[in-house]
Amino acid sequence: MESYARGETDQPLLDETIGTAFDRTVAAWPEREALVEVSTGRRWTWAELGAEVDAVARGLVAGGLAVGDRVGIWAPNCAEWTIAQYATAKAGVVLVNINPAYRTHELAYAVHQSGLRWMLSASSFRTSDYRAMIAEVAPEAPMLERTVFLDTEGDTDGDNDGDWAGLVAAGADLPADALVVRGAGLGPDDPINIQYTSGTTGFPKGATLSHRNILNNGWFTTETIGMTHEDRLCIPVPFYHCFGMVMANLGCTTHGATMVIPGPAFDPATTLRTIEDERCTAVYGVPTMFIAMQHDPSFAERDLSSLRTGIMAGSICPVEVMRRCVDDMHMAEVSIAYGMTETSPVSCQTRADDDLDRRTATIGRVHPHVEVKVVDPATGATVERGEAGELCTRGYSVMLGYWDDPEKTAEAIDVDGWMHTGDLAVMREDGYCNIVGRIKDMVIRGGENIYPREIEEFLYAHPDIEDVQVVGVPDERYGEELCAWLRMRAGAEPLDAAAVRAYATGRLAHYKIPRYVLVVDEFPMTVTGKVRKVEMRERSASELGLA
Repeated sequence: MESYARGETDQPLLDETIGTAFDRTVAAWPEREALVEVSTGRRWTWAELGAEVDAVARGLVAGGLAVGDRVGIWAPNCAEWTIAQYATAKAGVVLVNINPAYRTHELAYAVHQSGLRWMLSASSFRTSDYRAMIAEVAPEAPMLERTVFLDTEGDTDGDNDGDWAGLVAAGADLPADALVVRGAGLGPDDPINIQYTSGTTGFPKGATLSHRNILNNGWFTTETIGMTHEDRLCIPVPFYHCFGMVMANLGCTTHGATMVIPGPAFDPATTLRTIEDERCTAVYGVPTMFIAMQHDPSFAERDLSSLRTGIMAGSICPVEVMRRCVDDMHMAEVSIAYGMTETSPVSCQTRADDDLDRRTATIGRVHPHVEVKVVDPATGATVERGEAGELCTRGYSVMLGYWDDPEKTAEAIDVDGWMHTGDLAVMREDGYCNIVGRIKDMVIRGGENIYPREIEEFLYAHPDIEDVQVVGVPDERYGEELCAWLRMRAGAEPLDAAAVRAYATGRLAHYKIPRYVLVVDEFPMTVTGKVRKVEMRERSASELGLA
C-alpha cells in the first residue's frame, strides 16, 4: 500500500474570517471567562474581551492602517499579545510575529523584509531592552512609522501618545460602524499573519498565513482533543509560534474555552501552580517543558486532578514522560501533534483513544481536510508504507507562500500544491507516521528550529574567521546544541566559545549562539567538494564527549 492518507471531511471547514468567528464566540458566551493573565491577576469575560479587542482594532483603523498593511508584535506572552492578535485580524492588517529573543540583526531584517508600518512592542523583557533596540534600528527603517509600547514605562512626557492607552483612545472618535464596514471587505483567504522561519539561504523566510489557514487549524487541533467552552487551557508555550497563537488561542476562541496565561515565559513551577489554582483542564508544551514540570520540586505537592488533556509537540515524546503525563498529571487524553509553521501548523495528530505506542512512537495520523504522502526525495514517487521518504502535505493548511519571495515559495510548494517538509518520515500500515530524520541540516534545540546556514552567514562577518560550518550535537537538556567549526584567517588568534558568544550576544537570539567551538585547519569534504556535515556531527560528539 502506498504511503498516502487523507483526513476525514465530515466536519466542514470554517469559511469565514477570524473576526467573524471571534464575534460569534463572544455572542455565545458573553459572561463566561475568556482570558486570564495570572502574573497581573487581570481577567476578562468574553464580552469584556470582545470590547477591548474592538477598541484596539478601532485604534488601528483610526491610525491610518489599511487592509494588508503589516504590523509587528515583539513581546513575550501577555494579554495584550492576545488582544492584538484579534484586533489586527478584525482590522485586516497583517500581524508579523517577532521572536522575543531577536536582537538588532534579526529585528532589522524582519522590519525591512515585511515592510512593517507599525510595531507593537514590550518595553523590555529579561535582558532585552526593546526600546533601545528599536531606537537603534528605526533610523535605517523609514517605513516603520510608529511604535506602540504595550505599557507606559518610559512615557516621559506623560501624554500616552505612544503607548497602548493612547492607541485605544485614538479609536474613540471613529464612526460606530467603521469596524463593521472594514470587516465586510475582508475574506477568509486574505493574508493575516507572517511568521519568520530560519532558512538555508542564511535569511529567515516569512511564512504568510491566511484567516482560513490558521482559523481552521486552531479549530481542528482542539476539536481533536474534545475541547469545549467548559475547558480552561494553560498556555506556557510562546504566542510568537503557531503553538501559542494558533493551536492555543485560536483553538480556545473557536470553542469558547478559557485562555490562561501563566507568565511571560515558561517556568515549570509557575505553570504547575497555575494549573492547580485556575483548575485548568488542559496544558500545552514541548517534551522538555513536560520533563521540567515533572522534575520540578513542587510537582508532587500540586493538585493536577483538573487536567484532562493537552498537546505535546516539537519532537517525539519519551515513553516515560508520556506515561507520567497520563498517570501523574491526569492527562488521559493527551495528544501528540506534528507540523510546521508553513502548514499552519498541524498536519498529523494522535487521537484521545490512541494507545501508548501510538502516542510515543508516532506523530499521529493525518488531520481533517489534509492529505499527506511520503515520497522518494530523488524521484518524487510515493513510496510504499514502511519505507522512509520525504513527508509532504497538502490542503487548506498550506501557507499562501513566503512573503515577497516567490522563488523560495516555488521550492517549498510544488505545482500540485504539495508542501515539501524536508522531514524524513515513515508511514506505518495503520496510517500513523513517524519522523526518522531531516533532509536538511536543521537543528532542533528545545523546540526551536535552527538552520545552521543563518548562523554561518552571520559568523562569516567576523574579521578573524575565514570559513565556518555549524552542526547540531547531542544535548541531554535541549535535545541538540550548536557546534561551530571555525577556520581562522592567517595570523588570527583562535576563537573559543566565549569569544564567539561575546561577538554574537545582542545581535543573535540566544538559542542561535553556538555552545561549542572547534577550531580546525580544514573541513571533511566529499570527493565532489561538498562539506560532510554527517562526519562533522560524529566527530564533534566524539571530541566533545557527547554520547
